[in-house]
Amino acid sequence: MIIGVPKEIKDGETRVAMTPSLARRCVASGASVLVEKAAGLSAGFMDAEYRAVGARIVPSAAKVWSSADLIVKVKEPLPPEYDRMREGQALFTYLHLAAGPELTQVLLQRKVLGVAYETVEAQDGSLPLLKPMSQIAGRLSIQIGAYFLQSQNGGSGVLLGGIPGTAPGHVVIIGAGNSGAHACRMAAGMGARVTILDLDTRKLEMIEEEYGGRVVTLQSNPANIEASVADADLLVGAVLIPAAKAPIVVNKATVAAMRPGSVVVDIAVDQGGCVETIHPTSHHEPVYRHRGVVHYAVPNMPALVGRTSTIGLTQATEPFVVKFAELGIQRALEEHRGLAKGVNTRDGKLLNGAVAKALGLVKG
Repeated sequence: MIIGVPKEIKDGETRVAMTPSLARRCVASGASVLVEKAAGLSAGFMDAEYRAVGARIVPSAAKVWSSADLIVKVKEPLPPEYDRMREGQALFTYLHLAAGPELTQVLLQRKVLGVAYETVEAQDGSLPLLKPMSQIAGRLSIQIGAYFLQSQNGGSGVLLGGIPGTAPGHVVIIGAGNSGAHACRMAAGMGARVTILDLDTRKLEMIEEEYGGRVVTLQSNPANIEASVADADLLVGAVLIPAAKAPIVVNKATVAAMRPGSVVVDIAVDQGGCVETIHPTSHHEPVYRHRGVVHYAVPNMPALVGRTSTIGLTQATEPFVVKFAELGIQRALEEHRGLAKGVNTRDGKLLNGAVAKALGLVKG
């Protein structure tokens, strides 16, 4: 088994899919590990650290892709990488195919075994590989929102925590899952006035119990969304439907009702976004304005904290990568039901129903 770790090429990406610690475990399990030169540098991991644990440093991405049975990445392949994929090769990464019809077709045409981090399941049905990045994105959304609310950054000049005698800023979070809950924690910790909405009353009850009434919890419905968003200084979209395209829960008219200089951060942008006026941005050009409202929609937000994100992600992926190294790809998928749930494409077939529905490849 040869496991390849190419350097990420997405704009502003600083994470790497394998730490030296994980490389050590894979080598100890009998796998050969190829790491592209400087792949871990932006996350603070030197080539020498990989060599010290038995991994091979290779000079180019082409060499990694052409040699490896299993490619382990952080983000989905981009067009310059499409021609490097080959039939029968396995790919283990975030794919987010519901928002990527072009990539889906490439994986199908090239008959790549695409195993998506975001659909791998734990025994309890949770999504362990999505969790750490969702937590980081949730926390970052408040930091980012606070930054772009500053007057010099094009915002309305609102300080989220306020000061004595001046009202704090209002943060509205739609979705109380991992991202939303961590956004709520950061916003409340900064002293903001926080409203969080969700369809699941159990999640709202947990928020209510944790914050003892300091956070307003509302059922997510059009009336509550419209009223809350109109009063928001910072709107955080944190809606997730596993593997599926994110539903639009905030329409153009609702965004237009926001005060000029208010900020939207849509964490769901890698699944298409849950705010109608959103489109993906990049770390080099992270924001744009629509009707005077600042929109931030960088799909790889956790790359802002590359070392923390790399460690958090690889701690979650480690049991699965090591299982591939120990058992081989086929046997690992046969013996681990939750890992098999991650298979989105195989032998030219699309196997994830939610993705197929989002791309219009099935009815219903």
